Amino acid sequence: MALAEAILVCLNEEDLSGYELAKRFDTSVGFFWKASHQQIYRELAVLKDKGWVAATTVEQEGKPNKHLFSIKREGRQHLKAWAIERSAPATHKDDFLLKLYAFDVIDLQAFAQELADRRLAHQARLALYEKILSKRYAAPKLTKAQTGRLLALRGGLSYERHWLAWCNESLSVVHEQLLAQRPAKA
Repeated sequence: MALAEAILVCLNEEDLSGYELAKRFDTSVGFFWKASHQQIYRELAVLKDKGWVAATTVEQEGKPNKHLFSIKREGRQHLKAWAIERSAPATHKDDFLLKLYAFDVIDLQAFAQELADRRLAHQARLALYEKILSKRYAAPKLTKAQTGRLLALRGGLSYERHWLAWCNESLSVVHEQLLAQRPAKA
């Protein structure tokens, strides 16, 4: 997925300023697609040049004017065409997992701490996803758009549960290895 499509997905929901769009990335699509605020603003200019989004200036008193971006018909057409293209499975590049291939030479104590930190991060993300689930998707009848976001959220929940279980299992193994390294008491 490219940044352009992630932005169009957000603007398909509602018109947003660049700042609001960046915040949306921090709290929704950003769980699956990362972009800095600078990247978002640069891409908005490209999308505007392509004719896929429009910008309207909203005058504000006491602060700078705001530019509200909306998706145009051409942007929706592109989004529809993009959505039927095959997506390649994501590749997973993770230097942390690569360290496991050097398990016999790494500092297991440091690795255990990093693993524990990862576990905390997955616990926090899982708690956030569960909070979003209970707040936004408790209604018995969901719109088509809500259903799509719910399916993405369920994927995120499953992902975090998997990695949390893996962290727990791995910590157990690493702790066993650390115990085995200790010199025997006389």
